[in-house]
Amino acid sequence: MEYRRLGGSGLKVSVITYGNWLPGADPSLTADCVHAALDVGITTFDTADIYGRPEFGAGERALGEALAGVRRESVVLATKVCMPVGDGPYDKGLSRKHIMEGCEGSLRRLGTDHIDLYQAHRYDEETPLEETMVAFADLVHQGKVGYLGVSEWTAPQIDAAAALATELRVPLVSNQPQYSLLWRVVEERVVPQCLESGLSQIVFSPLAQGVLTGKYLPGQAPPETSRAAGKESERFVGRYMSDAVLGAVARLDPIAKELGASVAQLALAWVLGRPTVASAVMGASRPEQIRDNVAGAGLKLEGDVLAAVDAAFIDSEHGDLVERDPAKTAQMFAIMDAWKR
Repeated sequence: MEYRRLGGSGLKVSVITYGNWLPGADPSLTADCVHAALDVGITTFDTADIYGRPEFGAGERALGEALAGVRRESVVLATKVCMPVGDGPYDKGLSRKHIMEGCEGSLRRLGTDHIDLYQAHRYDEETPLEETMVAFADLVHQGKVGYLGVSEWTAPQIDAAAALATELRVPLVSNQPQYSLLWRVVEERVVPQCLESGLSQIVFSPLAQGVLTGKYLPGQAPPETSRAAGKESERFVGRYMSDAVLGAVARLDPIAKELGASVAQLALAWVLGRPTVASAVMGASRPEQIRDNVAGAGLKLEGDVLAAVDAAFIDSEHGDLVERDPAKTAQMFAIMDAWKR
């Protein structure tokens, strides 16, 4: 397992981060996957107060229980605040009230006295950024939070937050965007801003909701037990399910085989080779998936392979099949907000 620094800080994370959004509130599944992650050297665990619908906080609780008995100093615990965790007016956002109360709730559910990386799950347009950053800074100064991060923020938002973090002398070290071979909207603006501001990327959905595993084939219905066959598939994986995109993914298979790897391992290695990426968040519905993913983390891609991968996503009829529009970062807010409602 490789470990990389977050931004300019001294904090190192494993290049694979275990994310418990997928197991959610199933404690036994979470425990099995967490133990498998620890066995292969994963030290970084990412969750959020909203994970575990319909019981908000269940994901944090399950993760805390799974890590009980593990030496606290041997892992990095990351969680998030901002998304609605109830129906009340104070159950969401980045106000000082919600951040302070949200942190106390996360600490309690995780069974710990400090959070290593506390992340703003989205940007809050209704709260002054200075109020948000001062609240985060107070948690750092109280010893309840070690480092700060954001998730799916735009470049100007990151720039403003980084300036306040410098003024408040607190470590803002990471951004957590969606990023994969198919979704590269952060490359034009967000990644350069993070480089300038000293933030690393801890990316989520590096396999594009499972599409980049190669299990979905053009012209064929998705497997009945797959995410693409679920009732909420259109909100997440649905945008990737065209025959053109699935055909492009299929073109990755011979490239991966030349390297002795799977399509998923190739896609993961591509993400981990990109500028400013420190770690990729991987969920798992089975412990063996974790072991397979880790094998891809050590794969190094050379120039000719990278060129072949890029060429696979150019379709003679549809052109470039990769989503690159930087405005889509902002649009993710609306997508996620609608889902939470």
